[in-house]
Amino acid sequence: MANETQDKKTLINSGVAGDVKIADDVVAVIAALAAQEVEGVATMAGGMGKTIMAYVGMKKADKGVRIEVSDGMVRADVSLTILYGHSIPDICKRVQEKIKTAIEYMTGLSVADVNIKVVGIQMGAAEPA
Repeated sequence: MANETQDKKTLINSGVAGDVKIADDVVAVIAALAAQEVEGVATMAGGMGKTIMAYVGMKKADKGVRIEVSDGMVRADVSLTILYGHSIPDICKRVQEKIKTAIEYMTGLSVADVNIKVVGIQMGAAEPA
């Protein structure tokens, strides 16, 4: 029960059968998976804490994504590494569109912003996630 109070959740539907809540971590995973589907995205780049966790074998699917949900509006901050030879503005635009579409379709929430931070360029083929 302690985790339930610590995890941030958004109520998306309240009906006769009960409430439907989505954890912010779920929205972050949706965003991360959508971003990784865009050609030219090499890897998602997490913060130092997530990087350390990955070294000890505790990978998270939402690496490189920070989600804020307020009044049914989602704001996403995404950090990623781009493959060398791809247009950064084009990839960022496609990532923004892909994340917005995926979150809105899968959760019914509206997306206000998808902010992209390119933290690096990778030579060669993408590393397996």
